[in-house]
Amino acid sequence: MTELERAQELFAVFESELRSELPSGADIVDAHTHLGDDIDGMAGRLDELIAVLDRYGVSRANVFCLDEPDRVPAFRAANDRTLAFAEKANGRLIPFVRLDLTDGPIEEARRCLDLGAQGIKLHPRAQKFQLNDERLAPVFAIAAERRVPILIHGGRGMPPIADNLARLHEQYPEATLIIAHAGIADLSGLAGHFACKAGVFFDTSVWSPIDLLSVFHVFSPEQIVYASDFPYGQQPSSLLITLRTARASGLDEEDLRAVLAGNANRIASGEPPLEPKAPKGGETFSQPMAFARIHQYLSMATPLLWTRQPDTVGVIGLALNATYDRDGHTDERERIKELLIAARELWRLIPEVNEEPDQRIISRMTFRLIHLADILAVTPETGAPVQSKRTGSKRMAKTKTTTAKLGA
Repeated sequence: MTELERAQELFAVFESELRSELPSGADIVDAHTHLGDDIDGMAGRLDELIAVLDRYGVSRANVFCLDEPDRVPAFRAANDRTLAFAEKANGRLIPFVRLDLTDGPIEEARRCLDLGAQGIKLHPRAQKFQLNDERLAPVFAIAAERRVPILIHGGRGMPPIADNLARLHEQYPEATLIIAHAGIADLSGLAGHFACKAGVFFDTSVWSPIDLLSVFHVFSPEQIVYASDFPYGQQPSSLLITLRTARASGLDEEDLRAVLAGNANRIASGEPPLEPKAPKGGETFSQPMAFARIHQYLSMATPLLWTRQPDTVGVIGLALNATYDRDGHTDERERIKELLIAARELWRLIPEVNEEPDQRIISRMTFRLIHLADILAVTPETGAPVQSKRTGSKRMAKTKTTTAKLGA
């Protein structure tokens, strides 16, 4: 069995586990997917996306183009492809128009909305604008006029965005706002403005389970929508990270159904948002010491993989050593160990591969294995990692733990 085949076998095991984590008969809507070709080399293909939706029981997905090589003028060609993909998918895909503020954004928005687009995508980092840009107000105005959502990048590579975004939303409250990547670029600021704010949503497309625990701590389940960020985000980790952090944060079956599909379906159908209840996540995070060590080392591995560097630091070896800790959590540690051994063998191949596409495949497969291992380390079944002062509930593993306060 090759290293890649072993990785696929492990993904299949976690796919089976994922099905047991889902609420019975739950609908799933993916609020954040891409199709096309990005200038960074990433590609999203229609047949691959539909196959993922089918395999994991996702009924439909919001879709928009990547930062395409032919984005000039106005992302017009890429937006036309998005509309064509949605038509070909027979209702499975909800098309969003991507805009460039420097290139006729209002004209392109109206053109695509008239042709069937049902949302607007903005990417301040890729298109190099700040959220105090005066050209944003007309975009929010047309979203409010047409009653379509705006999905805006809120992840890495951004300065604080909360104050300017709050001013725009206050001026155009009818514009539904979806802040991508859980708003990790300015999570505290966004929580200060938008916690329990109807009509403002945060998608779950992040790689860090700690980030999602923080999101469930500061935002209501009625404000959170499941998202994968396909093709960057992959299954089964995309759904598993959402489900395990949600359950660890105290969300019940009704809450999970809202996060997985209910909130996104209301947005897509133009229904008014539900009034947000109080957030359920706790303010502190606890885990057995061995799992804390594993998480620490795997966090160090992530940037190395993203830049396709060899594991010269030996972080996988350090994480593997932590799985031998005799803390009583044998089953969980053995599952993590199996993932890390497979990841180590794949990672060793990267320097030996000369072709760039093959390097990309191997590095992404390695990251997916490490990501699954990190999700398990942060959300062990042996003890709930979140403690809530709101409910007074507390469930702790019966071993030494490390505790940290989640940001707000």
